[in-house]
Amino acid sequence: MGGSPGLLLRGGTVVDGTGAPGRAADVAVTDGRITLHPPGRCRDAAEVIDAGGQIVTPGFIDVHTHSDALATTPDDALEELRLAPLLQGVTTEISGNCGTSLFPALPERLPELADQLRVVFGLGPVRPAAGFGAFAAAQLPALRRTHIASLVGHGTLRAGVMGFAARPPRPAELRTMCALLDQALTEGAAGFSTGLIYPPGAYADTGEIVALARVAARHNKPYVTHLRDEMSQVETAIEEALEIAARSGAPLQISHHKTAGRHAWGATLRTLPRLERARAEGVDVLCDVYPYTAGSTVLHAMLPPWTNDGGVAALLAGLDRSEVRDRIRRDIAGGVPGWENTVGNGGWDLITVAAARTRPGAEGRSIAELAAGAGTDPVEYVCDLLLAEQGEVTIISHSMREDDVRRVLTSPLSMIGSDGVPKPGRPHPRWAGTFARVLGHYGREERLLSLESAVHKMTGMPARRFGLTGRGTVRDGARADLVVLDPATVLDAATFDRPLLPPEGVTAVIVAGRTAVRDGRPTPVRAGEVVRVR
Repeated sequence: MGGSPGLLLRGGTVVDGTGAPGRAADVAVTDGRITLHPPGRCRDAAEVIDAGGQIVTPGFIDVHTHSDALATTPDDALEELRLAPLLQGVTTEISGNCGTSLFPALPERLPELADQLRVVFGLGPVRPAAGFGAFAAAQLPALRRTHIASLVGHGTLRAGVMGFAARPPRPAELRTMCALLDQALTEGAAGFSTGLIYPPGAYADTGEIVALARVAARHNKPYVTHLRDEMSQVETAIEEALEIAARSGAPLQISHHKTAGRHAWGATLRTLPRLERARAEGVDVLCDVYPYTAGSTVLHAMLPPWTNDGGVAALLAGLDRSEVRDRIRRDIAGGVPGWENTVGNGGWDLITVAAARTRPGAEGRSIAELAAGAGTDPVEYVCDLLLAEQGEVTIISHSMREDDVRRVLTSPLSMIGSDGVPKPGRPHPRWAGTFARVLGHYGREERLLSLESAVHKMTGMPARRFGLTGRGTVRDGARADLVVLDPATVLDAATFDRPLLPPEGVTAVIVAGRTAVRDGRPTPVRAGEVVRVR
């Protein structure tokens, strides 16, 4: 070793991200890279962190976030949201999920796309990018607490070429979509995602997705999908995803695998064996999961897909008409072929408002309760709320069962992703609690997972899946993204009432070789970078 390291994590037990048993070692960091030493061998360093009695792991990789725009606007009010993943040990976020990314688009489509992204990300005006390079340039280094990678979202890609029309693409449009996807993947995007319940992605047929997934396959990058249905038709939706993978040759990642709504409770008893069987037959399929029984999304996703035909402007124009509201009521009550229909599978009493800028008093309360208080029916209330907020309303949907969540968590096919939706208001606590909850509640308290297995699902497994070279393991020469935690106390503290409370037991976080969290508190360091996957 040429000289003393810049940082030394001394006295800890290394759980290296491979799933192997922990071992005593000191971890030295020099110029952003790791060197392992026998305990006590390396004594001098510019900075020393005492990891005695604690665990040293790779930095956690959140494979499923919606944090694309969080570091593009220098708004101090968003700093608590930027800190939340870091404080639980996340050092790399993968954005662009569920078919929505900040790129790519034809230049003439950017203004129309901006309105859609404003509603999805709920952070005010959002500037879409023509390509991956422009997306990367818009990530402000002064705001990046963690690294960020991004998938190419199919909904953004589709709208960026052909707008929000509910029709198949013309051959020339599909060729343009494939070319833009190919360019973004060449420039460093991590894969291709769909959100097949969300317009305009919901308007695509299987053949369209196969054509685009073939582009991802040529780059050996995954096809990552929010299934067309995670409720009563989840098994049919899984078959579509497996068909897309088989026909395209792309690795398949099923996002936040769940079986939600009363008609699908218990279906993981069938879906997980089906995925294992497909993998045994040669389909490279994996999934991710968050450790909660509630999900979160935009409110207008609770409405039938036809309401979004034409984009946000068309949605808002229609919601003020009584005949549109009557049709929404009928479709929720009776269903629409091919539509997930979250409300019909559960009810407005299970859907609470998470973010509504002009009506903060609504946050944390169910739609059913709010409608009753206003002396109206839920559809009237929802339409009025969307109009008042210009579409920017986020909700939390209590739709899953604990036994299903536990099965997916323990599956050998699953890794961990928060599905975090970082918006002001009362966001889902998964943004601040996912990784600590898996380690503390489901690992230590419930004994569903060993520490080594849990860490592997957060580090080495996702790094390999998404091609994050040099990340995800503690080994000589690896990038110095690291976490020091107390295995006896690590636990999530975030709740639905106080969703951004930091976890307990995460004592230090190292990002790119620099100490970003020390003694459980953030430092001024902002060392996050845009990760380009080649």
